Amino acid sequence: MKTAISSGVPFKPMINGLIAGLITLISLNASAGPREQAKRIHDRIAGVPPTEAVLDAMEADIVANDPLSAAYTAMDNDAFYTVTLKNWVTPWTNEPQTVFAPLNDYTATVIGMIRDDVDFREILYGDIIYTGQSGLGLPAYSNSSNDHYEQMEAQALPLGTVLQQSTQSSVTGLESQATAGVLTTRQAAKAFLIDGTNRAQFRFTLMNHFCGDLEPLKDIERAADRIRQDVSRSPGGDSRIFMNSCYGCHAGMDPMIGSFAYYDYQYDMDNDPDGENGQLVYNSQGEIDVETGTRVVSKYHNNKFNFPSGYITEDDSWINYWRKGPNQLIGWDQSLPGSGNGAKSMGMELSHSAKFSRCQVQKVFENVCLRPPVDAADRAQIDSMIASLSANGYALKQTFAESAVYCMGE
Repeated sequence: MKTAISSGVPFKPMINGLIAGLITLISLNASAGPREQAKRIHDRIAGVPPTEAVLDAMEADIVANDPLSAAYTAMDNDAFYTVTLKNWVTPWTNEPQTVFAPLNDYTATVIGMIRDDVDFREILYGDIIYTGQSGLGLPAYSNSSNDHYEQMEAQALPLGTVLQQSTQSSVTGLESQATAGVLTTRQAAKAFLIDGTNRAQFRFTLMNHFCGDLEPLKDIERAADRIRQDVSRSPGGDSRIFMNSCYGCHAGMDPMIGSFAYYDYQYDMDNDPDGENGQLVYNSQGEIDVETGTRVVSKYHNNKFNFPSGYITEDDSWINYWRKGPNQLIGWDQSLPGSGNGAKSMGMELSHSAKFSRCQVQKVFENVCLRPPVDAADRAQIDSMIASLSANGYALKQTFAESAVYCMGE
């Protein structure tokens, strides 16, 4: 058998040719002209090719040293909302974190907020929801069904135009003070408040909006007085497991998730095991859970005999113990009290932190540039976009534009 070398092809010239070709490719990429840069921006933003007219307009903006306008032109394509943003947001709305999930009220609300330049921090505390406009032949929004959004997607309606902003309190009937942005959408409840202990709501909020799981936030120096009864202090009879593996997370998490003590996702376990027709419920003033004797839902008293001396949840108060110790580096808003009642104020505590802003900017950068930040220039760009986000009222659409411009030469 002959190899490429023994077949008469000179080895050194072949390698030199490959290197020359690579250098040429890199050179062409580095010297991409305004038209190539315009196309790259459009591809990254919308994920579809631009028309010649759109490309001409974007090229002209870049030539005029206004690439941000070119990026905004790319965002006029509905694919930015229906494809790019829909695929970007959908993994936040389910525990498997899959993109292969139907449009829902969580996803639609994020898309609408970005489109309308709403302060993105309200994603975790606003009385806000986006639904389809009337007159589209869609089934009405339902607290016990996702049909409204699935039909919107099945009809391939343009999300950039058909979504309309409203308040959760007017659409779902949830009390305004009980609304907390996407955290109190039906989809968030179905994914993270179903069964369990409501801790999943907090954990996945950190994963989706702090860009990290609980493990890096473990702090064994915080007080244990709010760790609930269901957490055994000696798993398997070994207290070291609790101290080394459980304490650090629960000491910070349990005091925060008290904010969801009045919420649950109810469904028919026998006839609807996946909860497709379930709905978010909230115990308003005067509504008493038969098992707890208070407004607190029964799941907060699950496994109460694991450690009877543990914290008994009696209301929806919360406190952020992470304002002290190593997690103060999260950059908590010092104008906020760091404690309160209910999901709305707890959501504000999270979204007004520096870590929340950094996470959103980094997610946008990675989505648009198709890579994480890797060097000093990238990190400086992230810092610049965080400052810009704050300066322009936390309108995240501009972050998409700035990321596309930064990566238009790649």
